[in-house]
Amino acid sequence: MIVCITARAAGTDAPVEQRFGRAPYFVFVDTETGKSKSVENPFVGATGGVGPRAVQVLAEHDAAALITGQIGGNAARALEAGGIKAYAYRGSGSVADALADYTAGNLQPLSLS
Repeated sequence: MIVCITARAAGTDAPVEQRFGRAPYFVFVDTETGKSKSVENPFVGATGGVGPRAVQVLAEHDAAALITGQIGGNAARALEAGGIKAYAYRGSGSVADALADYTAGNLQPLSLS
């Protein structure tokens, strides 16, 4: 399964970014192989409507789950429509820390409605 974690920089050692649509990077991790890929968010500096467009990036990379701090209403609707589950990570740790919490079942689902 592919999990996307919002990050302030590339790589699994990067700090988690709390804002979904404005995250500088999306780090995609394959939970079966452990391989990761960092993708710059092309919408980080865009004006308006970035959430749904950022969801499209996740869909293009086959993400089944998202780990982030918060999401807006439009992004939530786009995630729901795309079948991508969102989980809240409120810590100040790294992408690897957030993924470990997710794998351990310690993250709560973000409300998408």
